Amino acid sequence: MKEKLEQIKQRALSSISEAVDMDRLNDVRVAFLGKKGELSRILKGMKDVAPEDRPKVGQMVNEARSRIEAELEKEMAVIQKRMLEEKMKSEVIDVTLPGIRPADGHRHPNQIALDDLERVFIGMGYEVVEGPEIEYDRYNFELLNIPENHPAKDEQDTFYITKDILLRTQTSPVQARVMETGVMPVRIIAPGRVFRSDEVDATHSPSFHQVEGLVVDKGITFADLKGTLEQWAQEFFGPETKVKFRPHHFPFTEPSAEVDVTCFKCGGKGCRMCKGSGWIEILGCGMVHPKVLSDCGIDPEVYSGFAFGIGLERIALLKYEIDDMRLLYENDVRFLKQF
Repeated sequence: MKEKLEQIKQRALSSISEAVDMDRLNDVRVAFLGKKGELSRILKGMKDVAPEDRPKVGQMVNEARSRIEAELEKEMAVIQKRMLEEKMKSEVIDVTLPGIRPADGHRHPNQIALDDLERVFIGMGYEVVEGPEIEYDRYNFELLNIPENHPAKDEQDTFYITKDILLRTQTSPVQARVMETGVMPVRIIAPGRVFRSDEVDATHSPSFHQVEGLVVDKGITFADLKGTLEQWAQEFFGPETKVKFRPHHFPFTEPSAEVDVTCFKCGGKGCRMCKGSGWIEILGCGMVHPKVLSDCGIDPEVYSGFAFGIGLERIALLKYEIDDMRLLYENDVRFLKQF
């Protein structure tokens, strides 16, 4: 048995010394030390060894295994070192070559405008609230005083999924959801993506963004609305900006108004941007309709409020003098880097 183990050990050591790569070394390991290797077969034949000789044979097998393992580790280190040296010779790096600088991303004009807008309203104590883009008809229309036969609910204007579920056409449903909680006072802005069945052109898209604001509390008047929007316009467009309110109609506010600001390009003197008028239409607003308050569970005899809606793309186009809305969605880095 001793001679047989010695022969196995010598053959293993000879195979190790002849190995030229890691694959050959692994073959040697499996052949001599694996579960079906030669040393394992010796151990499986221990039942044929006399009981008094088994400890001695077991010790001899373990010594042979230890020697073979040590030689394998030693040869493995040698081969790994040789492979590394060969790799370093074949992969020479010229440190004088210029490096490859990774391309930097850039914030989108919409996001820049939204961050500036949120900064102003958060500074005035508003909370930013978001809601689902797939909305119930009840929140998108009914609670906002838009009845079933209203033109805005026509399938040519609105993306309906079912009779009662649609892609929201405005972020006003967020206002309805907040009012429905009954927690007063309310002072929020609701930014988000909205959807309308519009053809794509320089000023329209079936998917765009709005930022709507809502304040509900005791004693809120139109003067509070006017002062709030004046403050925002001066912070956003410049301290010399003036605001003009024109009567308008929205189903969910009464009275309602369209808001113009003095052209921030010419200061109100008249130019190409404002089409010579000195004013730019910027948003719609009004006092929250008493029916909207009552439908959302708020007593209009106790509480009043105002709301406004701003088209994010519109103010981004105006502020950065972009003449085609489609440029905002083409993701051309050359265009985005200008902002």
